[in-house]
Amino acid sequence: MAKSRKIFVCQSCGATSGKWAGQCESCNEWNSIVEEQDITHPAGLGKASPNQAKGHIIALSDLQGEDTPPPRMISGIGEFDRACGGGLVPGSAILIGGDPGIGKSTILLQAVGKLTAGGIKTVYISGEESISQVRMRARRLGLAQSPVKLGFETNLRDILTTLDKERDIQVVVIDSIQTMYADTVSGAPGTVTQVRTCAQELIRFAKARNVCIFLVGHVTKDGQIAGPRVLEHMVDTVLYFEGDRGHQFRILRAVKNRFGGTDEIGVFEMSDLGLQEVSNPSALFIGNRSGDISGSAIFAGMEGSRPMLVEIQALVAPSSLGQPRRAVVGWDNGRLAMIIAVLDARCGLGLGAYDIYLNVAGGLRISEPAADMAVAAALISSLSDRPIPAETILFGEISLSGEIRPVSQAEARLKESSKLGFIQAYMPANIKHKGKGLKLVELDQITKLVDLVAQDALQ
Repeated sequence: MAKSRKIFVCQSCGATSGKWAGQCESCNEWNSIVEEQDITHPAGLGKASPNQAKGHIIALSDLQGEDTPPPRMISGIGEFDRACGGGLVPGSAILIGGDPGIGKSTILLQAVGKLTAGGIKTVYISGEESISQVRMRARRLGLAQSPVKLGFETNLRDILTTLDKERDIQVVVIDSIQTMYADTVSGAPGTVTQVRTCAQELIRFAKARNVCIFLVGHVTKDGQIAGPRVLEHMVDTVLYFEGDRGHQFRILRAVKNRFGGTDEIGVFEMSDLGLQEVSNPSALFIGNRSGDISGSAIFAGMEGSRPMLVEIQALVAPSSLGQPRRAVVGWDNGRLAMIIAVLDARCGLGLGAYDIYLNVAGGLRISEPAADMAVAAALISSLSDRPIPAETILFGEISLSGEIRPVSQAEARLKESSKLGFIQAYMPANIKHKGKGLKLVELDQITKLVDLVAQDALQ
């Protein structure tokens, strides 16, 4: 018979121990250890006895062969399909996370509404909102007549039984995985054991029935999806909704995708009718920019395979504090500190004595090093109070020695800039691909950028 014993599981990292402690030894999180019941089967422990039946021999193959790409279901929401890798793959599991109220349930309801309009049978299971609440949202989004099958349930056994009887379903939404519970294991909904078990069973169902399943995940205060980290390894695609609830723009970012590229993004704008896709985010992020203000630079960046232009704003002001303040929105604090140090050491600008504020306009978050030169130019412009020409874009990585190094996909960056009417580009030297219709200014040292910004500003 199975034996039950008490174990203590960290709800942040999933580590187990035989006794309770105030702090987890694995992730150092405080007050995250919860008592749970562990069921072990003695027959499954230890070495297999000679009398036990042997397993089946699996068929092995080599890497050669002709496999057709997986079919795709197109939702009709271009930005959503882009983030998913070009559409939904049958039999795949997609985890979507984000802050409360960011728009996870809204975009999924819009997506299944579009799918059903195309003849794809979908089921939406909510564990947080009642059916009447989901209907209210559907009416607000103009989807009241959409033939989406709705259900309200948190018991995993009942959900799987219902889905198993529904024939020809192709897409299932579980909102959310933290509210589901399996009666075969102990623990409250949302605990590590419950989340892992429910996710395993739902993914197994998706693979067996060739159904695309969406799992909505809550996030912690650090922005990570709550529950065991193994949840992100189990699914095929992980999508994160980014953005400020007080800002109208939302970024749907793919951080993992077994059927497409990572770091692809979809850009949406929140409106009274739900999330509206933004087909040309570059024009949107720089549309309201004034070109005669110092401290502003246009960065030609890449988000996955998509070139995107975004405005970087900097304000350098004299500090009255013993330790000058640094405030950064949309970029890495450590990288800003490195750029300031390089400008001080290699160019003698003395930025260390100033308060510095840096902002990426539009609520977008940038992580690639290619933004170094745009950030440096914005700082130089603000310090000297001389604006950068409005038709100029910048990109390039800055090293600790003050060198400006080449970055990838320069041709795509230049092409996007030319399409939006820019006429000049500050870029690293020794780049093979050249842009058409642009005046290219190649730089190899940060000192040349300082001189150039001052020179262009005086013209």
